[in-house]
Amino acid sequence: MLDRLAVRPDDAAEIMAGWPDADSPVWTAELRWLLDRSIALVRADLGGHGWLPPGPALPRERGPAWRHLYVYAYLALVDVVRGYHRDHGIADAVSWATLADLGRNLAIDRRMQREGWPVMQSWLTLHARGGIYELGRLQYQRGGPALDLHIPEAGPLTSEAVAASLDQARAFFPRHFPDEHYTAFACGSWLLDPQLLEYLPDDSNIVRFQRMFELEPYKEPEGLDADVEVLRFVFRTLITPLDELPRHTVLQRAIVDHLKAGRHWRIRRGRFPL
Repeated sequence: MLDRLAVRPDDAAEIMAGWPDADSPVWTAELRWLLDRSIALVRADLGGHGWLPPGPALPRERGPAWRHLYVYAYLALVDVVRGYHRDHGIADAVSWATLADLGRNLAIDRRMQREGWPVMQSWLTLHARGGIYELGRLQYQRGGPALDLHIPEAGPLTSEAVAASLDQARAFFPRHFPDEHYTAFACGSWLLDPQLLEYLPDDSNIVRFQRMFELEPYKEPEGLDADVEVLRFVFRTLITPLDELPRHTVLQRAIVDHLKAGRHWRIRRGRFPL
């Protein structure tokens, strides 16, 4: 299962080392209670597509059982959500591609020296409930009048790959969720910040992606710092000083120069018709 979820060998070894065996002395009654409740709370909302509040932050330095408690909850729900997928006629290939976001995010967390995973405690509850699907280059979150787009770390964001993914989504959701009616694609991201146009060439993938959207009036997002999110996604670090960040690409140079000038990035929201 870990292979199918794209979990790297180093992460898989940690997960197996902390496995919640019945006789494991590491798994205290309190830790088992939290695991059981985490599984039950997510399972109770099977088919839901909204954000669930994240579980409590755990002292991950106490070892793999603590570090990966939410991974064990996710693994316990894989068969449950795959049953939900089958009930909706969703192909195995889409199921596994969607659920393999686990391995991707564990790898990001390791790359970020354990700074990445806490924000995923809520994110991956979408996958475990059937609320999000990975179709080619993009992920699509159900709910509301629009399908929300998410952009995983999965290669270049080319116009061709985006168009192919959108076409998949246009066919996928009416087929598998015929009672849900969507009129638009929507996205909330720093990638839609028009300030990027000051730095990136007109033919860049990000600019082409951005120009698909009609932006909504700017509203400060609650609980999100756009500068932090940009550093998280572009550099996969939150602790490296600006002067020490890589400057290999136009985007990297733009992010650093913008912040060093005392300016700030913004998360913008936009949409375009289905």
